[in-house]
Amino acid sequence: MDVCTKQRRLAELARQSPQMAFTSLNHYLDMDWMREAYRRTRKDSAPGVDGETAAEFAQHLDERLADLLERAKSGRYVAPPVKRAHIPKGPNETRPIGMPTFENKVLERAIVMLLEPIYEQDFVDCSHGFRPERSCHRALESLWRSIMAMGGCWLIDADIKKFFDTLNKGHLRAMLDRRVRDGVIRRLIGKWLSAGVLEAGAVWYPEKGTPQGGVISPLLSNIYLHEVLDVWFEQDVRPRLRGRAFLIRYADDFVMGFERQDDAQRVMEVLPKRFARFGLTIHPDKTRRLEFCPPERTGRPAPSFDFLGFTHHWAKSRQGRPYVQRQTRKERLARSLREIGEWCRAHRHDTLYAQWQHLRAAMRGHYGYYGITGNHRRLNGYYEAVKRLWHKWLDRRSNRRDLIWERFLRILDRHPLPRPQVVCSVFRVVGVVH
Repeated sequence: MDVCTKQRRLAELARQSPQMAFTSLNHYLDMDWMREAYRRTRKDSAPGVDGETAAEFAQHLDERLADLLERAKSGRYVAPPVKRAHIPKGPNETRPIGMPTFENKVLERAIVMLLEPIYEQDFVDCSHGFRPERSCHRALESLWRSIMAMGGCWLIDADIKKFFDTLNKGHLRAMLDRRVRDGVIRRLIGKWLSAGVLEAGAVWYPEKGTPQGGVISPLLSNIYLHEVLDVWFEQDVRPRLRGRAFLIRYADDFVMGFERQDDAQRVMEVLPKRFARFGLTIHPDKTRRLEFCPPERTGRPAPSFDFLGFTHHWAKSRQGRPYVQRQTRKERLARSLREIGEWCRAHRHDTLYAQWQHLRAAMRGHYGYYGITGNHRRLNGYYEAVKRLWHKWLDRRSNRRDLIWERFLRILDRHPLPRPQVVCSVFRVVGVVH
């Protein structure tokens, strides 16, 4: 059987037996499986503690994969420390990111390929992060549709404090016990959870958490929050509510919507207690309950909220109907433009063609995420700002400062920057506001 056939078989077994724990999975791991795991592993990410790149690993690929497979099954595999760096998250915040070795990424990918078909049968529809055939755009669309269907709602805009750093490994192991008891697989996961972190030249061993950046970390986080939040909401919370409600989660970011104020208040009160049972903390300053309804209904200005890089607020269509508009969050827009400006400054002496190629790729990536219905004004602002930044740093290639705007427009004629475009439209959804 090929890899896809084996995965379908695993999915079918998991679907037929939702309470069954799999005790024998490692026999699926063979050379074909490892080659496919290598194929699915990103080749352009930063190297780990050993400094080995994907190209170096591929020089003797079959030998490396065979050796890795043998060590994994025999128990001789040793999980290396994960190199940690910090990337900007906000004006005064950073987010820790882990950089495993490439070999480790391949093996983690192989295990994810085993576990994903099983857990996909268990995960509920409200979960969107790092799952097959799901995306941020799908989460945003589901949120938009849920709010529009209610015509407004009481919203809990929640924030989990340092989720990846505080995830309780004991609780996670207990959750894994319910579905996966294969000794080889569990031993590998245990080694990854216990692997050290290399930071500032020193290795330390955190008692809690799973490093962001690991291939298996998103799946483990989904398994954890599936138990802590998703199942609890569907099985315990929703049946006790007096009105309609919804939950939208993308990894550790989530929002809850309620038709009734009293339902929202009750859930808001028990939410911190529920998370505390599993060693997690709902951030008291970043979590809030708000009445997210059209101003016409409440008689006062409606608040906005941020989710997945977008600010959501009420607006009116051309026909005067209220609808939820999503725009690029100001902080995200500023960060994107700051990165463009810094790159243009550092590369202002590159050839025009090289600069154009980079800017075109960056802008297409920006439109690929932020190009959604209702965001055209912010997209246009981004486009115009990139033009001004390019002109500014081209003008500073020398001390003459003689690149007048008309001459720059002629450069744009030869090297046009991509115009804003909507790549994810809600107008395919039945019943949206036209």
